[in-house]
Amino acid sequence: MNKIIVLIGAPGAGKGTQARLLHERRGIPQISTGDMFREMKSLDTPLAREVQEIMASGKLISDDVTFKIVQDRTSRDDCRNGYILDGYPRTAVQAEQLEALAAEQTKVIQAIEVDVPRAELVRRLTGRRSCPVCGEIYNIYSKPPKIENRCDLHPETSLIHRADDNEESVSTRLETYDEVTKPLIAYYENSGRLKRADGRGKLEEIYSKLDKLI
Repeated sequence: MNKIIVLIGAPGAGKGTQARLLHERRGIPQISTGDMFREMKSLDTPLAREVQEIMASGKLISDDVTFKIVQDRTSRDDCRNGYILDGYPRTAVQAEQLEALAAEQTKVIQAIEVDVPRAELVRRLTGRRSCPVCGEIYNIYSKPPKIENRCDLHPETSLIHRADDNEESVSTRLETYDEVTKPLIAYYENSGRLKRADGRGKLEEIYSKLDKLI
């Protein structure tokens, strides 16, 4: 493949789920910034210690440090033939840094937007529930549990509704996404490297669309 797949999508678009499926079924490494930051907490390397100090101070991790983390992770052997970036780049600066990394790794960048209308995103996010034991995600509108407010795998456990999954918080998160990340869509579209997949429908249908685009 030798591609860097940049998966773009608003909160609730389902890009993380699809990236995981592509990893499981096609063996393409899913490189998630969230996963990388969590991994850094338990590593003992100069870069990990730098990240730990920033986190401990309560400061935001800069574009340059984030880039170093991405560079470090994607230099591993499993990324030799390409990988999916989930949650990166988020800014124009990060997009430029990724161009340099792609050139260094002799890979081409392909951006795919998982496109979901705003009303559907709000419905998905406000209806989201999760199991505190296994992390399984449900949705009261589109994927309800068998027993109301109980995990299918742990029926003795009540599901959690995240405090920020209310309409006001969700609207704020989507507005932030529009301001910060939407320019990236224009960036990749203008360079002819953006493809779109309709993020509505069944999980398998969306997966099939992405699989064909890749």
